[in-house]
Amino acid sequence: MIGKETIHKMGNKSQLTKEQSMVFLEITDIKEIGEGMRVCIDFVDILNQSDGLYVGNTGHGYIKVLSENRESDGYPPRPFRINCGSYHQYLHQNDQTMYLHEIEPGSKLIVTDEQSDRNIPVGRVKIEKRPFIRIECKNGYSITSATLQKSTSVHLVEETKGETPILDLKLGDRIACIEDTPGRHLGEKITEEIIEK
Repeated sequence: MIGKETIHKMGNKSQLTKEQSMVFLEITDIKEIGEGMRVCIDFVDILNQSDGLYVGNTGHGYIKVLSENRESDGYPPRPFRINCGSYHQYLHQNDQTMYLHEIEPGSKLIVTDEQSDRNIPVGRVKIEKRPFIRIECKNGYSITSATLQKSTSVHLVEETKGETPILDLKLGDRIACIEDTPGRHLGEKITEEIIEK
């Protein structure tokens, strides 16, 4: 079970800063939004069940999506894969972001299990049309959201249930996220006036 403590950069420990601590945010909306292009990132190494990437619709924050290194209803384990959801989303990497559509085979990504990070090369990027669910979490006036595939193979981290299929999540559940503030240029943090929804 992933803990709630703040994780700091230290050696090969997780590289989340204090401002980018993993937190559990309450789910306030879950809705099906139709089909679109989904991005699976396949790595050249075996992933642990607790390994994952943080993705999000906006710069307000990112939701952790776990590897497919587990059997799910109708799906065998894919121990090399993380299903990152919709093509348009941000992928959070330390203090930078990139769009999922920018990921190329051969590039290295930081995969985290909250206790340590690994830089793992991408072997393949697999893009297919799939149905989506939009998950929103609220903290005060800030909304963190992600658009993820409607599939039993997609797992998030819930505070008390642990690794949970997206289809089993309910309003009021609290899932692992990183909060942020919008404002980036080519992935680098900048100060600007911006509205993202």
